Amino acid sequence: LDREPGAFLYCGFQRDVSREELTRRIADGTVTEVLHKAPVEPGDVFFMEAGTVHAIGAGILIAEIQQSSNTTYRVFDYGRRGPDGKERPLHIEKALDVARRGPACSVPPGSRPPVILPGSTLRRLARCAHFSVELLELSEHCEYRTDETSFLSLLCLEGSARLAEGEWGFDIAKGDSVFVPARKGSVFLEGRGTFLLTTVPDGEL
Repeated sequence: LDREPGAFLYCGFQRDVSREELTRRIADGTVTEVLHKAPVEPGDVFFMEAGTVHAIGAGILIAEIQQSSNTTYRVFDYGRRGPDGKERPLHIEKALDVARRGPACSVPPGSRPPVILPGSTLRRLARCAHFSVELLELSEHCEYRTDETSFLSLLCLEGSARLAEGEWGFDIAKGDSVFVPARKGSVFLEGRGTFLLTTVPDGEL
């Protein structure tokens, strides 16, 4: 969404790395030397499969969409300390068991060219078994149909709009997030802005 000059993130490895080499580099603090360092710009999309070693660098504002899971294995933590003053625990063996030790996917799966609609443009950024993310460029108005198979999560990235469903409606602006429960109906948007729409796929990838 935004970044300071020179900002980057780590995503996967530059090359295939053996378990033995990864173990050694974690121990001696050189693991970042073999990670893929990706410069970032506003509008970039990165898809990281489960098990991809990654880290978000300083000076980056992101919208992170992920599978419903609270599991995170840390292999390197820059010596940061928790509220108790102690270094936060690492999960090296668990991480080694599941880590993808090669280059990460460079093209998000399921991405498609923009679809131009009356009053808006819709572009799918990524789609996998756990979520689908679309970018909505709203120039006037649009109708987004919902059903019982998925909720709709809407995040306003730029601009503002009036959102309405049935008898209720309210204004949303940059930074606002709206959660629409799974049910059959339509969500109407009127205004100008850029929005991220996230749903659960219907099974057809």
